[in-house]
Amino acid sequence: MVAPTSIRPTPTHPFTGRDVSWLLAAQTTARAAHPFLVWEPFEGAFASWTYQQFAADVSRVAAGLAAHGVGRGDSVVIHLGNCPEFLMTWFACSHLGAVAVTTNTRSTASEMAYYIEHCGAAVVVTQPALAATIATSGVDLRVLVCTETDLGAAPDPANMPNDAVLFASLLDNAGDGAAARSDALAPNSVQYTSGTTARPKGVVWTHANALWGAKTGATLLELGPDDVTLIFLPFFHTNALSYSMLSTLWSGGTIVLQPRFSASRYWDAVVRNGCTWTSSIPFMIWALIEQPMPAAHRLRFWGLGASEVGVVRKTWGIPTLGWFGMTETITLCIMAEIGKPNRPMAMGVPVGGYEIKVVDDAGAPVAAGESGWLKIRGIPGVSLFLEYLGNPEATAAAFDDDGWFDTGDLVTPFDDGHIRFDNRGKDMLRVGAENVSAAEVERVIAGVMGVKESAVVGRKDRMLDEVPVVFVIPFGPVDGLAERVIEACRAQLAEFKVPRDVIIVDEFPRVTLEKVDKKLLRQRLAEQ
Repeated sequence: MVAPTSIRPTPTHPFTGRDVSWLLAAQTTARAAHPFLVWEPFEGAFASWTYQQFAADVSRVAAGLAAHGVGRGDSVVIHLGNCPEFLMTWFACSHLGAVAVTTNTRSTASEMAYYIEHCGAAVVVTQPALAATIATSGVDLRVLVCTETDLGAAPDPANMPNDAVLFASLLDNAGDGAAARSDALAPNSVQYTSGTTARPKGVVWTHANALWGAKTGATLLELGPDDVTLIFLPFFHTNALSYSMLSTLWSGGTIVLQPRFSASRYWDAVVRNGCTWTSSIPFMIWALIEQPMPAAHRLRFWGLGASEVGVVRKTWGIPTLGWFGMTETITLCIMAEIGKPNRPMAMGVPVGGYEIKVVDDAGAPVAAGESGWLKIRGIPGVSLFLEYLGNPEATAAAFDDDGWFDTGDLVTPFDDGHIRFDNRGKDMLRVGAENVSAAEVERVIAGVMGVKESAVVGRKDRMLDEVPVVFVIPFGPVDGLAERVIEACRAQLAEFKVPRDVIIVDEFPRVTLEKVDKKLLRQRLAEQ
């Protein structure tokens, strides 16, 4: 298997001569006094930035990072929840030609050690509540930058690291305003994503990738300068970063930022700020069921994984737009069409700029109405990610010789052009808004004394879609084995990856070549 080296951008691709800093500068010139960021913390003072004010603060943070040795090509880990400092740092990296590496705030010290060492970062920007995770990771850093608050809330003084550089000191620098222009195809950012491998892979975006996400998202969502986007999903995921934030930046609109989702605060924020749309997840729907509906609002739609979800239309009268995207596709590559008839519960239709096919196990196209594997083709570095960081083997394995990217997902195409999501065919779980690799969890469990073999599968959950459960074949006495498995997972994995149950069995159902038949294990859970 080889990487699709024949598929490369031409010198006249859509973002030739442009980078992320160009986009922020262009909108600052055009929309200087228009609100770009409205910050609504759950504790602490609300704040807002116009485009001009935000760009000025980005320039100051960039100068502050440069004073600490950050330059072109350097990786900076952003280990923060949703807050203005996250966005300022992300754009400051682009300003300097550095690479912003965003990490899940629920990561353990062991996971953070892997991320920091893998990307080669010497600088981490974090918050007080997360600083101990970095400190106990064992990595050797040049600089640890820490915000003064925990997403607006006053921190526990015991959490403030003594040797940290305070984020406010970065803002004390006088930015020169002129960004170091980057080649459009130079790396811009990295997001770590769970896959079928035992370790998460670093998905590398170029500046052209980020601009593609901004322009494509704004076009698909029909966003304009008067749109107001409520963001509560985490910025370390593509959904909030690309679908919501970058799309809004391209349109010249406004983002309203909350630290996380809050059912009791949702409608108040929507009405007070005149929000026009929200990217959503199934958990949000069930949580809002119990909340009173306002008499009036400006919401045009909710973005969701499926169109025309009956309970949403019936309860709130709001249309839902189905869509599909992943970190590797930068933005939405399948989406419902605004103002057009959309098949209920489908994701939508293929988006311009992507080729889509659905095939069976032999690689032949499936008939309409039949489930098959979703394959996507685009241009690496523009409409598809550039590569997996430091892992050319994984990059090559993700594509076939004709450049088709294997999503590992099962979908069903219909004769009206719509596509429905069926299941994650790869050994993946979807826990709330998080992807969980069964292989990553099994890697940790393999090191537990008394475990001969393990198999992690998903159990259906009303609020989180599914949760991980592990079947274990023991080696020797079983007393205390389940507790040791859970303890090991809690120590090395983020909380959402930890199995909810440990089921000890004598043997696993098997298929060809002794592979564990996880389908039968899932059925066993369903029957229980």
